Amino acid sequence: MTGNNDATSSDQLQREQQLLDTSPLGNHTAYVNKYDASLLFPIEREINWKVRNIERQSLPFLQQPGAVDIWNGYEISWLDTKGKPLVRVAEFRFDARSKYIVESKSFKLYLNSYNLSQFQSESDVLAQMQADLTKVSGAPVSVCFHHLDELPPVQCFKGNCIDDLDVDIEQYSPDAQLLQVNADNLAAESLYSHVLKSNCPVTGQPDWASISIVYAGPAIVRESLLKYLVSYREHGDFHEQCVENIFMDIWQQCRPSELTVYARYIRRGGLDINPFRSSVSAVAENLRLSRQ
Repeated sequence: MTGNNDATSSDQLQREQQLLDTSPLGNHTAYVNKYDASLLFPIEREINWKVRNIERQSLPFLQQPGAVDIWNGYEISWLDTKGKPLVRVAEFRFDARSKYIVESKSFKLYLNSYNLSQFQSESDVLAQMQADLTKVSGAPVSVCFHHLDELPPVQCFKGNCIDDLDVDIEQYSPDAQLLQVNADNLAAESLYSHVLKSNCPVTGQPDWASISIVYAGPAIVRESLLKYLVSYREHGDFHEQCVENIFMDIWQQCRPSELTVYARYIRRGGLDINPFRSSVSAVAENLRLSRQ
């Protein structure tokens, strides 16, 4: 039975790699400045979990309406009917229960395709983006625009930062066994770190993030949590899948009664991606951190 499972995982990994090889990431792509929705490239959210033989829809954070991926686009522009450019910052909210994520480079290319396209009104641009992204992701996507002079101020995660803890670290690939709890103490606290780093699974380029862990249950040993977060330093995966893995490792290893994991990644190509996963019904605030 183990041999069959290993073969299944190997086949799935090969299919995943073939899919990634056909994506725009890591490949030369032409700059398109006229609207083209076909540039969007979907990737199944289940890829990560199929390899682990886990049915993704059974994951605890998908039972609540608070599972969302917030993208911010800082390079949004199109032409009005007189040919004058308009610029905005966009907020996109993808339902984490959707069938697909949108590959980030394809998203960037798609947004670029608006640059020399004329639209009757800002609401027409919003409606077009919402329709295209809803179609490609397989679930409703909300889109809103912000004027550049009306962006929210820089904020901070609430709670205690664990980055200054004195720890010895030797592990730079994810290991849930690093996580420890003090079963004799119960806690309800917010912890965060700015040292999370993973790598793009295609290009190998670094992805930097700050991450917040809010939980209730057996007290998590903070040093162990810091070691665990650092263990992602050489891991290659998409932002959404890294956050889901972190959530599930804490959920299974530490057994909290409530858990919310929220990562704010640094923008690349004018886009930042901010996955939010929670076991409770919650609304993710699109707070902008200092590195964003």
